[in-house]
Amino acid sequence: MTLSLVHCHPTTGTVATITATGGVAVGGYVHHCWRGIGACVTQGRFTNPWYPIRVYDALSANGSAKLALSAAVSEDHEAAFRQCLVMDSYGRSSVHSGVENVEAVGEAHYPSVATAGNMLHSREVIQVFAEHFLALTAVNSSAVIKHSEAPCYLHHHDHHLLEHLISALDAALKAGGDIRGARSAALRIESFHQAPIDLRVDWSENVVGELWALADRFMANDFQDFWRQLPLR
Repeated sequence: MTLSLVHCHPTTGTVATITATGGVAVGGYVHHCWRGIGACVTQGRFTNPWYPIRVYDALSANGSAKLALSAAVSEDHEAAFRQCLVMDSYGRSSVHSGVENVEAVGEAHYPSVATAGNMLHSREVIQVFAEHFLALTAVNSSAVIKHSEAPCYLHHHDHHLLEHLISALDAALKAGGDIRGARSAALRIESFHQAPIDLRVDWSENVVGELWALADRFMANDFQDFWRQLPLR
């Protein structure tokens, strides 16, 4: 009962995920990303927190998103209750949505950007999620949404990725989001040129507002002085 976005930049190796749900502590169970390798969100009627191990192994061996997803789902005898979205380092995505998930269930796929959700207000929520992110990040977003071009990202894309992820989630929630409302949210960004960013709101009546507040604290000079000294590996 969750909505998520994954983004893998094939050129830079930057990978990002953002997710929200009507339950508690979504960041502890749903989204996973690995710079230069890919991303995975495991959600659904009941999430399976062991999917990411199998997905990571397959993607690390240069497997495609489709193969990595198949490897995880094929080992799960309760896959009908799962929704899992995988993206590889080339920006290719694949999703499994089991038949036991609660409607509305949806997905949207573009090169290097994909969204998926279940127990949604409508399938439009997922489309808004992806399209708003592309509108903020790609100079050719209209062509990408029409599936005629691959995204051409703005200069300093990574520098603004944090705010663009939150803005895209905000648009999706305003379009209806999870039918129960959003009570927890989380995002993670991994890249080769900066330390990871991992922000989580475990329970709130205003998850987007809390994420913006965390982002402001993260961008504050005192924390930035600390964060920029962290090793890259």
